[in-house]
Amino acid sequence: MALGLDGTELTECEEAVHVVLCGLDAGEVMAYGEVAAEAGYPGAARAVGSFLRRHSGYPWWRVIAANGRLVPGMEREHTRRLRAEGVPVRDGRVPMR
Repeated sequence: MALGLDGTELTECEEAVHVVLCGLDAGEVMAYGEVAAEAGYPGAARAVGSFLRRHSGYPWWRVIAANGRLVPGMEREHTRRLRAEGVPVRDGRVPMR
């Protein structure tokens, strides 16, 4: 089993999510479902959210809801981090392409 950035053991699914998240560059944003699909687990958007809640050290701010919404309760920090990377944020959302 592989280890996460926080030193915890990862399941096969978590390891795949780890690879996708570690591959995100500054300013690159993906929806939870896109991360799951890229990891080989389409439909597992909630698993990606759970992963980010349980494991530290990952660029959580680069992951948003499919409709562009930011993490509830973390909007201020989420906005700050995204804007620092050049990502536009308007009214608590990232404009979707």
